[in-house]
Amino acid sequence: MSDLLDVSDTRLHIVRRGVGPPLLLLVGLGGRADFWSGTMAHFADRFDCLSFDHRKTGDSLPSDIHTTVAVLANDAVALLGRLGIAKAHVVGHSLGGAIAQHIAVHSPERVEKLVLSASWAGPHPAFLELFALRKQVLQNCGPEAYMLQGNLLGNPGWWAMQNHEAMRAGIKARLASFAGTDVEMERMDAVTSHDLRAKVPGITAETLVICARDDGITPLPLSEELASLIPGARFEVMPAGNHFAPVTVPEDFRSRLAAFLAA
Repeated sequence: MSDLLDVSDTRLHIVRRGVGPPLLLLVGLGGRADFWSGTMAHFADRFDCLSFDHRKTGDSLPSDIHTTVAVLANDAVALLGRLGIAKAHVVGHSLGGAIAQHIAVHSPERVEKLVLSASWAGPHPAFLELFALRKQVLQNCGPEAYMLQGNLLGNPGWWAMQNHEAMRAGIKARLASFAGTDVEMERMDAVTSHDLRAKVPGITAETLVICARDDGITPLPLSEELASLIPGARFEVMPAGNHFAPVTVPEDFRSRLAAFLAA
């Protein structure tokens, strides 16, 4: 199912596929549910897979509400309520991982198991410098250069060469639905202002923190710190895959995810 659904004060484009226990898949800065399309297809025979385009992005409708991690987390929780889902496994990648942390901290009754992929508990100076640079590229060079930079930063070089046409097609699709520089800057502000270091130690859900060793956007030490702060968190490092490992090394990512959810 792919449809627009009234949630809170906006209308979100949702994608739902499969049968079984609910599995909520939260996307990152790109904001589009299609990041998880391969993962949803893989797990559809055993989970009720659900994702959505963030407000103001993809096929969701514009909104006057300023975008923050808290707002996006509230959208996710409201969506579960709208669909009559009391509790779900929650998987968040990058910004989606920040959203998932917020849900686990503030709405713990909604979370069965928690998976935080390529995420962070709070900012680091190098992380802030990277996003300051990305803002400069967006403002001074335009959306296409900004998206190309993001792909070259987040994909392994070997993957970008082997999948160059697919990568460029993805950039073209994102440009077609680009919400504008102001919205994207606002979303990057949501990324850099996320800091739950003081609160994630209170997460009670069984948690997997997973990342790729060569991640260039949310580097390994950020995932190490996040795992160390969550009591009993399981921590797994994939040998390669860079920031977009769920797409670039899908077999490795999905096998680890399946093992955790089945345990």
